[in-house]
Amino acid sequence: MATPSVEDYIKAIYKVQLEADSVSAQDIASRLIVSAAAVSKMLKRLQELRLVDHTPYQSITLTPSGQKMAMEIVRHHRLLELYLVEALGYSWDEVHIEAERLEHHISEEFEQKIDTLMGHPTRCPHGDPIPDKDGNIASVTRTTLATEPPGRLVVSRVSDADAALLRFLKSEGVFPGTDIELIEQEPFGGAFVVRLEDRIVRIAPDAARQIFVEPAGVSG
Repeated sequence: MATPSVEDYIKAIYKVQLEADSVSAQDIASRLIVSAAAVSKMLKRLQELRLVDHTPYQSITLTPSGQKMAMEIVRHHRLLELYLVEALGYSWDEVHIEAERLEHHISEEFEQKIDTLMGHPTRCPHGDPIPDKDGNIASVTRTTLATEPPGRLVVSRVSDADAALLRFLKSEGVFPGTDIELIEQEPFGGAFVVRLEDRIVRIAPDAARQIFVEPAGVSG
């Protein structure tokens, strides 16, 4: 049985893969806030467990077994986030940390009961796709508000790691599925100016890089 530490590394590798074309040891160290030596030691263990492929100075990749484990962990995490919001009344800015604590410890039976209770959901509260029980998962956009030209957009998903950002977006009524219009970025790397119906919202660049969008009228 994999330990929570092993599972944390596998999930970190999976998440970096979503954001970049390659995964380095430094990427993992930064995401997990651990030393390079700790990452090196764990990578050796993950190779012994046949969960990753890694050659020094080359990108880290998950093996089929590693990918399967990643999907199981992600499924647990996102189902738990939805359960905490929909059934227990948590706010969407509170559930990430709670799900991080619980994801390693629930049984497959408990996972299936949550899935059934929630009506077999396909998205977590932050808009991320939930893998199905066979490990299949919908593709996601890597396009952020910070990289789009002015125009009509729809919020696809939001990073669940920044609770302060989630509280701000909740206060402004910005959630996955929200239609917005990007008007402009203010001069000298300033805020992104967004219209929501009849209101103007200014979103800082760091926040805009955590808001994933698609052109209006495109689903996925």
